[in-house]
Amino acid sequence: MNTPTAKRTLSAVIATLIIVTAGCSLHKPATLPTITEPKDGPPKNIQDISQIPDAIPKIEARARYGNHSPYKVLGKTYRVMKSAVGYKQDGIGSWYGEKFAGRKTSSFEPYDPYAMTAAHKSLPLPSYVRVTNLENNREIVVKVNDRGPFHDDRIIDLSYAAASKLGYMDKGTARVRVEFINPYELPRQAQTTLATPPNQTDSNTNLPVGIADTSLTETNTQPTPIEHQIYLQVAAFSQLTTAQELEQKLKSTIKKPTSINSSRSGFGENETQIHRVRIGPFKDEMSAILVSEQIKHQKMGNPLIIHRQ
Repeated sequence: MNTPTAKRTLSAVIATLIIVTAGCSLHKPATLPTITEPKDGPPKNIQDISQIPDAIPKIEARARYGNHSPYKVLGKTYRVMKSAVGYKQDGIGSWYGEKFAGRKTSSFEPYDPYAMTAAHKSLPLPSYVRVTNLENNREIVVKVNDRGPFHDDRIIDLSYAAASKLGYMDKGTARVRVEFINPYELPRQAQTTLATPPNQTDSNTNLPVGIADTSLTETNTQPTPIEHQIYLQVAAFSQLTTAQELEQKLKSTIKKPTSINSSRSGFGENETQIHRVRIGPFKDEMSAILVSEQIKHQKMGNPLIIHRQ
């Protein structure tokens, strides 16, 4: 039945179809911008990699974060080792850099491309390992404080600095050997006070890294500690005038002994003069850390702690 209401409805439908058709003919569908993650690469600031010391193994309780086991990533299940003693493996090593700078690692430590650290799928956090580049026999010591790399063909992901010292930063990957370092087998000067002694805990969760259910007898031999001085290396520059400007700024702001250490880096045509701006020496590492935080807060750099014998 053709009522006025039915006619108005039909007219409205026809008008709507005409508008939609016209709109489709005049305008292309809007395209949403594609959001992509920035590509990873070397840090933007210049640092003299050769002056960055290896990590110093020490006795530590397992990190509060990053040791949950089992855990899943990309649908695959991984398990954290109860003990890393005796761990040794050959495989492919990779590295990660500026893209992750400042982000929290699995152990909640901020990632620093210039720190001697690494990521591993199953070693307890933290752990200390010796990594050898099997292609050139270079070796380093790093602290494992992160999880990864989650590729079946890779066994460790090194920081930018660590991969550079092993000589495969430009290549991207290399065949490496990873060996766990048991801090209990090292001289006393390379250790710190044990947070939870093994004979005072009943749970593996709080046991120091590398110790399983078995008891450990420590030797009473205490070698004479090696004297060393602690400095903060704030930055390294190829231009002396730039280093001097930062030195003066630090002296007026931080009011701590500041100096410039200059030396040559590289070989042949690639040889350059490097000028390192340093603060110190400090009486202990904690004093250096406090000044480092002050420098970061003032946005004058991201200092590295340097141990000099």
